[in-house]
Amino acid sequence: MNSNVYGIDLGTCNMKIYCKTSNKILNEKNTIALVKKDQIYAYGDAAYAMYEKAPETINVTFPVISGVIADFNNLQTMLQMYLEEHMKGKIRGAEFIVAVPTDITDVEKRAFFEMFYKSKLKPKSVLLCEKPIADAVGLGLDVNEPTGIMVVDIGADTTEISVISLGGLVLSDLLHFGGNRIDESIITYVKRTYNLVIGQKTAQALKEKLGSGIPGNTETMVIVGRDVVSGLPIEMEITGEVVYEAIKDNLNSICNSIKMILEKTPPELAKDIIHSGIYITGGSSQIHNLSQLFKDITGIEINTCEEPEECVVRGLVKIVSDQKYKHLAFSMKNKILK
Repeated sequence: MNSNVYGIDLGTCNMKIYCKTSNKILNEKNTIALVKKDQIYAYGDAAYAMYEKAPETINVTFPVISGVIADFNNLQTMLQMYLEEHMKGKIRGAEFIVAVPTDITDVEKRAFFEMFYKSKLKPKSVLLCEKPIADAVGLGLDVNEPTGIMVVDIGADTTEISVISLGGLVLSDLLHFGGNRIDESIITYVKRTYNLVIGQKTAQALKEKLGSGIPGNTETMVIVGRDVVSGLPIEMEITGEVVYEAIKDNLNSICNSIKMILEKTPPELAKDIIHSGIYITGGSSQIHNLSQLFKDITGIEINTCEEPEECVVRGLVKIVSDQKYKHLAFSMKNKILK
């Protein structure tokens, strides 16, 4: 294959781009800082650093909400700037394959397609692939086999629970719920319990360091927040047990959804899933002992992987490069031209 190939996963929180030629994954925050309503002041990690800290003149936004594109024009501009800055001119005439969530409309899928097809990048081709399929391929699984595979992808705004067999989705459930909701639960719990107001970034740090799927975490972390009574900033030590109490209901909701999908799974596929286990991916799957919680609830082995955030983009490039998997991707070119 002469042209370069890019796999792109436009997540709510992070944007992942895999370049086949360099075999590198660029993973940056999917964030834009705007001035004068439509001028891009900063993007990516630099824009995220301004989140919750910017003056009124700078508006920090997230162009993808709940897995779908909410700010098409600014996201398209950011992607072009991002690719041109990091790829040093290897992008024109390249092939792009983009991951899309399962339970979205054709109009929302077309927005992902047009993001690249109608851009200044002049791509050789633009293909789409459903996220759970790309996830499974990125995990190194052969999705073409008549074998049941269950993948749970826990992202920032969404959690996708899917059963895959013969290259297609047998069952799929897209929950509008993920890591961001868990962060909000920590903010609410700390405010209610300690009269302390903390920001989204602090809540995320607590989740990453102290969050656990099962009780018993004895670690602590010192945070700074605003005391509701005095209105002044204060330091406070938060324990792992506090974070567990804050997030346990959210994690149980995911467990219940997994159980519901398992109840609907045909018996022969359920047998395969019990034999091979459930695969969990996505950034929020890295919460400590989450796999143990899922195993306790379902009674099925849980498979984790290194760099779970990057499974989708690795799978995308494998799909477009390997003839064995190429049929798993699809184009919306004919629908655009009609």
